[in-house]
Amino acid sequence: MYEQYYGLSEKPFSLTPDTDFFYQSVTHREALNVLMVAVRGGDGFIKVTGEVGTGKTLLCRKLLDALETEYDTVYIPNPYMNCNALLDAVIAEMGIAEKLIKENYLACINQYLIDNARRGRGTVIILDEAQSLPEESLEAIRLLSNLETGKQKLVQIVLFGQPELDARLAQSSIRQLRQRIMHAYRLQPLNQASIRSYLQHRISSAGYRGPELFDNAAQKRLYKFSQGIPRVINVICNKAMMLSYASGEFYIRRKHIEAAAADSQIQ
Repeated sequence: MYEQYYGLSEKPFSLTPDTDFFYQSVTHREALNVLMVAVRGGDGFIKVTGEVGTGKTLLCRKLLDALETEYDTVYIPNPYMNCNALLDAVIAEMGIAEKLIKENYLACINQYLIDNARRGRGTVIILDEAQSLPEESLEAIRLLSNLETGKQKLVQIVLFGQPELDARLAQSSIRQLRQRIMHAYRLQPLNQASIRSYLQHRISSAGYRGPELFDNAAQKRLYKFSQGIPRVINVICNKAMMLSYASGEFYIRRKHIEAAAADSQIQ
C-alpha cells in the first residue's frame, strides 16, 4: 500500500521471518555465534529461549541458512505432536519415510545418520516452539541424542522455545534430557540505543534510500510501547507508516507511533 510512496520494494516491517531482514543486535549475533560454535563442536543438545516476539524463529531460519553447506538439517517448526507423529515428521524431512517398517524409527534414523557421517556430512535437528513438546516426545528426542559412534555424536539437536521450555526441562521426569544440554542462550529484547539502527536496517533492507524516517520522539515512544520486542516494533511501525501515508505526510512522528500503538491495544 505505502511501498511505492516511500520508494520501497517490499514492506519493511512484515512479521514474516525473512532472513534478508535479520538484524544483528548484540544478543542475536551472540546467539548465532553460540549456535555455530556448539554445532561445529559436536556438543549434542543446544537450547535457545526467549520471550514471544524476540526473534527466535528468524534466528532459527538464519541458522538453517548458515548450516546449509556443511550439514543436512531437519527443521520441525511446530513439534506439538505425539512421539510417533514427531518421528514421522523427522523421517519425512530426512526423505527416508519409505524405509519405515513396523515403526522402526530409530533404526531408520540411525542408518541415515551413519550414511551421512560416512559422506562427511553432519546432521542437525532443529525444533522451534519446543516448549510445546509433550513429555513422550521430549523422551523421543533424548533417545535420538543417544545415536552415536564410539567417537562422535551422529546428530545435533537444537531446541528453540519460550521461557516455559526451561520450566518443562526442570521437571524431574525430564532430568536426563536437561543434563545433556551443553549450551544454552537466552535472547534479550533490543535496548533503546538499538532502536534507531534496527529501524534503519529494516527500511534500507526494503529498499529505502532517503533521509531518516522516524524522528527522535517517535523512536522514544516506540521503545516505550514495545520494550524492545522486535515483533511489537514491527506491528507498530507498519501501522505508523500506513497512518503517515494515509494523512499525506512523509516522516513518522510521535503521534503516528501513539496512534498505531493505540490501534494495536499496546500500552
